[in-house]
Amino acid sequence: MNVRRLIPTAAVAGAVALGLTTLSACSSSDAAEGGSDGKLNVVASFYPMQFLAEEIGGSHVSVTTLTKPGTEPHDLELSPRQTGGLSDADYILFLKGVQPAVDDAVEQAGVKNTVDAAKLTTLENHGSEVGHDHGHEEEGEEHGHEGEHGHEGEEEAGLDPHIWLDPVKYAEVAEGVGKSLEKADPDHAADYRKNTDALVTELNALDTAYETGLKNTSTKTFITTHSAFGYLAERYGLTQEGIAGIDPEAEPSPARIDEIHSVAEESKATTVFFETLASDKTAKTLAKDLGLKTGVLDPLEGITDKSAGADYIEVMKSNLTALQKALGAK
Repeated sequence: MNVRRLIPTAAVAGAVALGLTTLSACSSSDAAEGGSDGKLNVVASFYPMQFLAEEIGGSHVSVTTLTKPGTEPHDLELSPRQTGGLSDADYILFLKGVQPAVDDAVEQAGVKNTVDAAKLTTLENHGSEVGHDHGHEEEGEEHGHEGEHGHEGEEEAGLDPHIWLDPVKYAEVAEGVGKSLEKADPDHAADYRKNTDALVTELNALDTAYETGLKNTSTKTFITTHSAFGYLAERYGLTQEGIAGIDPEAEPSPARIDEIHSVAEESKATTVFFETLASDKTAKTLAKDLGLKTGVLDPLEGITDKSAGADYIEVMKSNLTALQKALGAK
């Protein structure tokens, strides 16, 4: 089932479409061909991967993103030049299942240091994530999803790719990325380890802020046009109610609207969330009908000038503030 999200999210402003030049590793102990600037040539698929590569790689990497500003990550199409240029990369970081075009191109590139972030943590089935069958087995996973209300009867279930919206899972991925960079460029392993530790410390602090900030609230339910927050909901004991599955601009069925109406009344939900760059028409119409407020929750698939912050950490803090307000944090 081919389901597309129509969210014009973007990578960090200023990032360019991949027209790779040969920036490569200079490590004497690495097999990669060296470049004059001595940096590891890293290609990241979209913003959550780019952020990790830049934070952990620091001054030893040159990071290029495949998803340029204004491009919706899920619907990304690569030019022949981009696809061909991938083979010049020293290191590729992507999240399999999010961008089919990238998955195919990465496989063709055959780059030795290729890292699939989905394999660095455990993906889970949140029911409402349609069309994201990532092909990864869920090993050693606990299946208690009390924080996520899935609608398996309405939608084809698949593994949820939004691991970056859970600071704990994102930290697991960061650890794996750090180790893989150490192997790809052993001459700078100590710096990669230091940068990884610093980022994980920040993510742990973010997790603590969420746990503390959402511990005592008037309600545990939030309504959203984009069912991207299943991991976050589960982590902090919340319930995500998606209006119309993963497509934030799809018109919900009358039956689903009635269901949301009942849920809002029973749970005392106050807010219908939409995204900064997606149409707010459905959210505003539903909120008006139900007598609810509207707010913004950013799924962080990209950073633009409309984002509530310059990077992942800042936008996640903004999301926390929005959730605290909507849930009636005490």
